[in-house]
Amino acid sequence: MIGQDTLLNFVGGQWETASGAETIPVRNPATGDVIASVPMSKANNVDKAVQAALTAWTEWRRVPAGDRIQPLFRLKALLDASFTEIAKLVTQECGKTLAEAEGELKRGIENVEVATGIPSLMMGSNLEDIASGIDELMIRQPVGVVGVITPFNFPGMIPLWFLPYAVACGNTVVLKPSEKTPLTMARVLQLIEQAGFPKGVVNLVHGGKDAVDALLDHPHVRAISFVGSTPVARYIYSRAAANGKRVQCQGGAKNPVVILPDADMEMTTKIVADSAFGCAGQRCLASSVVITVADATAPFTRHISDAATSRTVGYGLEKGIEMGPVISPESRTRIERLIAQGVAAGARPLVDGRNAKVPGFERGNFVRPTVLSDVDPSSELARTEVFGPVLSVMRADSVAAAIDLVNGSAFGNMACLFTSSGSAARQFRYETRVGNVGINVGVAAPMAYFPFSGWKDSFFGDLHAQGRDAIDFYTEKKVVVERWPATWSRKF
Repeated sequence: MIGQDTLLNFVGGQWETASGAETIPVRNPATGDVIASVPMSKANNVDKAVQAALTAWTEWRRVPAGDRIQPLFRLKALLDASFTEIAKLVTQECGKTLAEAEGELKRGIENVEVATGIPSLMMGSNLEDIASGIDELMIRQPVGVVGVITPFNFPGMIPLWFLPYAVACGNTVVLKPSEKTPLTMARVLQLIEQAGFPKGVVNLVHGGKDAVDALLDHPHVRAISFVGSTPVARYIYSRAAANGKRVQCQGGAKNPVVILPDADMEMTTKIVADSAFGCAGQRCLASSVVITVADATAPFTRHISDAATSRTVGYGLEKGIEMGPVISPESRTRIERLIAQGVAAGARPLVDGRNAKVPGFERGNFVRPTVLSDVDPSSELARTEVFGPVLSVMRADSVAAAIDLVNGSAFGNMACLFTSSGSAARQFRYETRVGNVGINVGVAAPMAYFPFSGWKDSFFGDLHAQGRDAIDFYTEKKVVVERWPATWSRKF
């Protein structure tokens, strides 16, 4: 896959060139090397994929659920067999370390496993004799063609949040991966083809905004699944909903961590450092704000500064590397600008990761771990999703005051508490207005059988990815009321 001139779309079971589409380079963010070209598909390319998906859906929806999951079993085996190869692709195009890429892929495969339970998960319900001689039942039916639009930061995992559930429920899919990291899903689509899905059930269209808008506007696309920044999530939700589609849009985050004086500081520091600086801070569950309560401030800032300074930064395929680059030069510039704005607003740089240079990788997009203390909660740095390895430290006098800071954010993706107090933990769990809560956990990532929640500006929609929410999102409920009077049967 690496070194291929131009990536191909996968439409109706065939790999094909995106007609009339310009191409842009895909670069390894650690080396700066061009590793592929990706086409910017236009509306006509998207329409062809949607039409193929619609044609396939008329037959796929009639396939028994127990038969629909057989290709998923084969796909799971193929993903396991290609595990290291795909993880290396993630590192090469996304920049994260190989261990991080392997962790991502493992989480994606878990969703394939859960989706194979569709014969049970998709069951409806019934009740006899709702009135004399009348029965009522609720059945689930697939919605139709689903558009899946995914981000650069988890090119393997996030498409697998959606795709396995959608097809297992009897839908067909048109996937548009990020144009920044298209190689991973191009390889996975080869495995999907090998797994034996019927032609047109899963389609892949590369591209940017034009391809996204074509999916949002297409009359035969019935549902949209998306993960990305909050401004884009709001745009996609609004446009797709205006076109009558059901939509789930995971947006951005500003995930706070509250640390109490009774926390195990050594363990806490290690977990928070991994959360804040893992994947170079480019994940929607990265801890980006720490709120130290009372006497926790001094020991935590000392420990986290040491952890940030000692973290080994470089190319993720090399041994011993603990953090890779950010995705692009533009992203690096944006992150460094936000750090500068925070310092100008009064934040104190305990560890400054700007202007990073990694020997042998001078063209890489590196920002070293950064820790800023005394951050003003009203500053732009405190309000903005940095999406980089930057940790802002604030202070509160009590648990209640810390919870107020958590709830004052426009985002509501995740919040974590580090403590040895069960009472404080229950108060935090009960009162924080976020969708994912961690107690002595730095990345509260739900397992595949739970929904990946998110509140406020971190999510637009009603039903989340994964778990039973996925089944509800990718199916429509139909209620049937039946009467079969006994007198009718006497005619036969």
